[in-house]
Amino acid sequence: MTIQDQIDHDIKEAMKARQVERLGVLRMLKSSMKNAAIEKGGAEAKLDDTEATAVIRKEAKKRQDSIEAFQTAGRMELVAKEKVEVEFLNAYLPKAMAAEEIAALVKEAIAEAGATNKAQMGAVMKVAQAKAAGRVDGKTLSAEVQRQLV
Repeated sequence: MTIQDQIDHDIKEAMKARQVERLGVLRMLKSSMKNAAIEKGGAEAKLDDTEATAVIRKEAKKRQDSIEAFQTAGRMELVAKEKVEVEFLNAYLPKAMAAEEIAALVKEAIAEAGATNKAQMGAVMKVAQAKAAGRVDGKTLSAEVQRQLV
């Protein structure tokens, strides 16, 4: 079952269970995926699981940015709402990598890219992101690459 099929199934389940918040997030996610599919190849196009995961990650990132903005503004009721939405979205993302796994992955990427200094960070990031396959966000990966490339 693809991620899109799973979301369609979960929308039906949320409607039956009358889970209004979850249903709203899932409908928004389905809409975002449909828009991405249209951009990719027209109205009948479908996203593969990698592309669908990228859309989910993008939507989760939007929520994280909103949480930071609302905390700065002191809007705690909106922070709580956004956190709930992030939890629903994270359920569809692959399990995140542990810090040790990230460090090992970056070490392999540095060796594979043959990097010796920070000027070669772009090449290392390209290899590391391919190896991570969406299980770690770019900010965390970048920080680890910078830490290891002294």
